Amino acid sequence: MQRVKIDKLLRGLIGMLLVALVYTIYAGIHQRVIGVGDTAPSFAITTDSGRAVAIPDFGGKLLVLNFWASWCPPCLEEMPSMNQFAKDFAGSGVVVLGISVDKDEKAYKTVISRVRPTFQIVRDPETKINADYGTFQYPETYIINPEGKVIQKIIGPADWTDPKMTGYIKSLL
Repeated sequence: MQRVKIDKLLRGLIGMLLVALVYTIYAGIHQRVIGVGDTAPSFAITTDSGRAVAIPDFGGKLLVLNFWASWCPPCLEEMPSMNQFAKDFAGSGVVVLGISVDKDEKAYKTVISRVRPTFQIVRDPETKINADYGTFQYPETYIINPEGKVIQKIIGPADWTDPKMTGYIKSLL
């Protein structure tokens, strides 16, 4: 009798685990990935200095939204050109926002103190924003027009000072 109860309990547990596994696989397969032509998901996040930042704050400007991490060599490789790009386009209707997915605040702050970004950077340790965008490769950058539409998605590092890149951005202004 005891053995029958244990068998039923084990079958029930195995059934629940299978349902959870199927749901997890289904959710992973059906995760939305934002691409060119999609409306950029809205977000709000607080900067290191305590200032709230949200998509509407960039209204009327071209937003270059870059997801990166301190542990990502291509992200760090890209930073100097993105710094220069942000300087070159400051005041011209382009805003650069870097979102770090670092969970390790110390590693994040070490990179920030070394790189000294010329553009706004925030840390999203819960990785909620990049999940909303379907971003899983770093760096990944979205160029979002003033109407909130993604007009370009760049996966991997880019040379933001390359004349082709700067010419493309100028053509959008």
